Amino acid sequence: MKAVVQRAYGSPDLLEVREVDRPAVGDDEVLVRVRAASVHPDVWHVVSGRPYVLRLMGNGLTRPKLRIPGTDMAGLVVSAGKDVSRFRPGDEVFGETVRGYQWRNGGAFAEYVAVPQSALASKPGNVSFEQAGSVPTAGLIVLQNLPEGRVRAGQRVLVNGAAGGVGALALQLAKAGGASVTGVDHGAKLDLVRDLGADHVIDYTREDFTRTGERYDLIFDVPGNHSFADCRKALTPDGMYVLIGHDHFGGVGSRWLGSLPHFVRLMALSPFRKQLPKVNAATPDKQAQLAVLRGHLESGAITPLVDRTFALDEVPQAIRYLAEGTARGKVVISLPE
Repeated sequence: MKAVVQRAYGSPDLLEVREVDRPAVGDDEVLVRVRAASVHPDVWHVVSGRPYVLRLMGNGLTRPKLRIPGTDMAGLVVSAGKDVSRFRPGDEVFGETVRGYQWRNGGAFAEYVAVPQSALASKPGNVSFEQAGSVPTAGLIVLQNLPEGRVRAGQRVLVNGAAGGVGALALQLAKAGGASVTGVDHGAKLDLVRDLGADHVIDYTREDFTRTGERYDLIFDVPGNHSFADCRKALTPDGMYVLIGHDHFGGVGSRWLGSLPHFVRLMALSPFRKQLPKVNAATPDKQAQLAVLRGHLESGAITPLVDRTFALDEVPQAIRYLAEGTARGKVVISLPE
């Protein structure tokens, strides 16, 4: 099969398409013919190997143990291991390719990938492979941070970074929950934010949402470009601040730790600040969460927005495009039948 192979950590230009053996399928795995796979910030982190501390989370210290990037996809089941009961050849599926929540390559940037059946869900017929393949990683992040009950009808919710992959899903799920949603992003993306259902929009290049005097019951902060102290000023007394945060493709934090110290500080503060969610060490049930995402896709509560698709041999360009920060929705690798 054809696959994107990562020789070393560093520039996306180190990636190249090669002919490699199809993956072996374990007893509880299925072999999927990949039709679409998403490009998201964690892909950039694993390809670049930054921050260095993340290499301790399963991918290898000096070079990647698993050479094919990509962690979420959609496609067709080709074959199944002897213990697989949920899927059979010909089924259309979507999901993540990695077990648990390790930071590592997952093999999705290839024509075929072996996936645990517990990391898959049936693809709804009302979305394309490209749409379905864009959802798993971003959707799981949203569900982990917006569990059932966190958004309630009538609440005022602000989503900072509302036009990105995670922010767009969070906005739509908050709207589906009955909240009044304010979306914050670059002015060039605000028409998209409105189309997603935002009741109000803020252009962050012109206005700082922490200084408007408005108060929100929930701030869902994807880019993490404001301090918690500033965000508290925009929260109601019983409001909640949820940080997703990322390193802005190496633009924030150190090469060694990235923005992890900021997360550690918030975790340390959480027992003393009711506006911070309490630390939850429980491992999420990926199979159950993917079923929830499937239901939201099928009902139309979320509609994945794909900005651009790239071919398998264009993965380096796709990663660079994502890192530019101009994408309006998801960046997807498409592998036609």
